[in-house]
Amino acid sequence: MASVEVSLKEMMTAVEGAVGAAVVDYTSGMALGTLGGGKDLDLTIASAGNTDVVRAKVRTMEQLGLKSRIEDILITLNSQYHLLRLVTGRNGNGLFLYLVLDKARSNLAMARHQLKRVEEQLEI
Repeated sequence: MASVEVSLKEMMTAVEGAVGAAVVDYTSGMALGTLGGGKDLDLTIASAGNTDVVRAKVRTMEQLGLKSRIEDILITLNSQYHLLRLVTGRNGNGLFLYLVLDKARSNLAMARHQLKRVEEQLEI
């Protein structure tokens, strides 16, 4: 099992092209931890904004009566991928992992695989 800090380090080092990572509580909109980012990527603001994305998708699925669960949400920009993976394990309800990737240097399939592995090991 891995702490938030260990999970953030794993997200940043295990995925080629990682620019920033966060563990976010989408019930409050607060990041429990962040790593990376920079002047062009404020992870606190990005985490809060992506909380609205997750909430909207969860609400829409409830309204549609869909019983499936969200694994991840992908937002593709010109130069970046923003990957949001909902945490489903014990103590993870209401959390998501947020990973920002440099589109030119990353492998999206590998990033999704690694993010799933981090999610499975995360313990809050």
